[in-house]
Amino acid sequence: MQVFLPRKEKMVLKYIKDIIFLFMTVVGTLGNMSVSVNYTFSCWGSPEKKPIHLILIHMAFTNILILLAKGLPKTIAAFGLRNFLDDIGCKTIVYLERVARGLSICTSSLLTVVQAIIISPRTSGWRRLRPKSAWHILPFFSFFWILNALISTNLIHSIRSTSLNISQHINDENYCYFMLEKQKIKLIVLHLMVLRDAVFQGAMGGASGYMVFLLHKHHQHVLYLQNSKLLYRTPPELRAAQSVFLLMLCFVFFYWTDCALSLIISISARENSLMVNTRNFLALGYATFCPFVLIHRDGLWLNFGMLSGRN
Repeated sequence: MQVFLPRKEKMVLKYIKDIIFLFMTVVGTLGNMSVSVNYTFSCWGSPEKKPIHLILIHMAFTNILILLAKGLPKTIAAFGLRNFLDDIGCKTIVYLERVARGLSICTSSLLTVVQAIIISPRTSGWRRLRPKSAWHILPFFSFFWILNALISTNLIHSIRSTSLNISQHINDENYCYFMLEKQKIKLIVLHLMVLRDAVFQGAMGGASGYMVFLLHKHHQHVLYLQNSKLLYRTPPELRAAQSVFLLMLCFVFFYWTDCALSLIISISARENSLMVNTRNFLALGYATFCPFVLIHRDGLWLNFGMLSGRN
C-alpha cells in the first residue's frame, strides 16, 4: 500500500535520504582508501607480499568502485543535477557497477577460502593448497575480472541516458534507464549471474563452515589449557579467521536482504519508495561498513601482521 505524505514531509525525507547517500559514499570511500593504503604499505615493506593482504586490497578497490559507480551518481542526481551523464557515461557507470558487484562476491569468496586453508591443520590435505606468495593469487583476480566483464556485456547495449529520451517515464532521481532486451538474452544473463553467485557463495559457505569448526576446536583447546593453568595466546591466523568470518556474516546479511527486497519490489503491483530507498542503501552497505569492520576488529593501523597468517 502506497502512503501519501504532505509535500513538506516528502521534502524532509528526501533531504535525509540525500544526506545518508552522501555520508555512506564519502565515509565508505575514505574507509576503503585507508584500508587499501595501509595494506599496500604493509606489502611494500614486506620481503614477501602476503596473499591475504593482496585480497583485502582488491576487496577495498572493488568497494570503492561500487561506491563511486553507484553512490556518487545517485547522490548527484538526488541533489537535483539532471542529465549530467551522456549515453557513454551511463553505459560506463552502470557497467562498472555491475562488474564491481560481481567482483565483490568473487573476492569475498576467495578471501574466505584462502583464510580457511591458512588455518587448516598441518596434517590436512588443504594445507598443500596454501598460497606461498601473492603471485599465486593474481591469476584469480584476472579470472574474476574477465568473468564478470563478460557476464555484464549486455548492459553496453541496453543502457541509455535519460537526457536522450526525455519522454521516457522515469523517476526524478534516475540518470539512466534500461531498454527492453530480448527475452533470450535476459534469460542467458540471469542464468549466468545465478550460477556465478551460487558457485562462489557455495564455496564461501563451505569455507566459513570449516573455519567455524576449526575455531570451535581451538576454543575447546583453550578451555583445556586454562583449566590446566597454562598460559595460552591465540595465534594471529586464528584471530584473522575470526575477522574474515565476521566480514562474511556482514556480506551475507547485506546480499540476501538486498535480494529479498529486490524480489518483493519486482512482484509488487505498486512502487514502494521506502523499499526502493532501503534497497539502494543496502547496495552500498557492505562496501561502506567492510573497511570499518577490519579497522575495529583488528586494530588495522596498529598491527598489519594479524591478517597475514604465518609465513
